[in-house]
Amino acid sequence: MPEIFISNLHTWKASPENPKEKPKLEFADPLFKRRLSQVTRATIQVLHDLLEDVPEASGYKQIFTSFRGEIEREFTINRGIIEDCEILPAGFSLSVFNTPIAAATLCLGLKAGYSVIYPSKGKFSDALKGAASPVLCGAENVVVLVYADEYVPDEYGSLKPERNCGFAFACVLTATETPGAVSIDLDGASVDSADRWFQSLTNG
Repeated sequence: MPEIFISNLHTWKASPENPKEKPKLEFADPLFKRRLSQVTRATIQVLHDLLEDVPEASGYKQIFTSFRGEIEREFTINRGIIEDCEILPAGFSLSVFNTPIAAATLCLGLKAGYSVIYPSKGKFSDALKGAASPVLCGAENVVVLVYADEYVPDEYGSLKPERNCGFAFACVLTATETPGAVSIDLDGASVDSADRWFQSLTNG
């Protein structure tokens, strides 16, 4: 698999003082955003910022990836099943893996379509390869990649990630080099460079 070029990167990260904070989404309808989680709000925020910078990206297909998705909602649902033996429909409808990108397309009026990818074995490189595939095979000239994860509930204890903080980014993927783009080789053992790039973002 050849190299992929990443450009127009936009990130959002919760502050160290308040790792549970959510983007305010001042551009969104108050009723629409009222019940949205941190991961969904972060997804909307970075995609909005990308579209502000690259308006034509509204016509690009989006690919969303996350290691944990709506983990706080899922935890709340699981606790409700254990304690009350019931699931509230409203909570369940917002807990599925594609909730963040689906909400983003509604909020921002996007109609190009989206896909979701779960990173196999906790490796970002697997998600990047999946996202890059339609570009590298020529099915698409360009796609938008969106990643987001939220704060893991305190109840997870030692299972929580070392850097437990809401974080998201959106970027453009192309098979040809563009000014200021980052090149990542996806061939063979070189996929480790994708994971290193991702770690540099999350640690920054």
